[in-house]
Amino acid sequence: MKIYNLPNALTLLRILATPFAAYALFKNGGDDNSWRIIAWTCFFLIGLTDFFDGRIARSRKQITSFGTFLDPVADKLAIGTAMVGLSIQGKLWWWVTIVILFREVSVTLLRLFVIKDGVIPASKGGKLKALLQGFGVGFYILPLPSWLYIPRDLIMAATIIITITTGYDYFKKVLKR
Repeated sequence: MKIYNLPNALTLLRILATPFAAYALFKNGGDDNSWRIIAWTCFFLIGLTDFFDGRIARSRKQITSFGTFLDPVADKLAIGTAMVGLSIQGKLWWWVTIVILFREVSVTLLRLFVIKDGVIPASKGGKLKALLQGFGVGFYILPLPSWLYIPRDLIMAATIIITITTGYDYFKKVLKR
């Protein structure tokens, strides 16, 4: 199976677009609402291409081990970049970033450790986790009115719970092999 296909190209595009999204997040000290909206739009488009590359790969039967492995790496790069940027700016608590990134790095290392037995594809819970992370982080990027902070924080709380739960599930699956 070729690794050069549209889904893999979209995954690589996500990786290449992430630095520009980070640039927009930090532009003018991160407090310029116009640039925060641009940053949100960039991260949103990165997330949207994640949705499309998976659909295209499945519909065209272009799923490759390369794409199966690189797709979650691209996701982690984008989410990690946004979270670290928000934490540096004081907009997201560092403990949230550390907990989520610890899980992401742990699962990535687990995938690398067992790759000889085949790539571990994302589970439905992992896909829900990615969706919640995208929305949760997105609400921290957007310049929201203060009355939306509680719903935003509740979404992030749900994100943390599903992130930890799915991480546990991945390790449990591997230990049963």
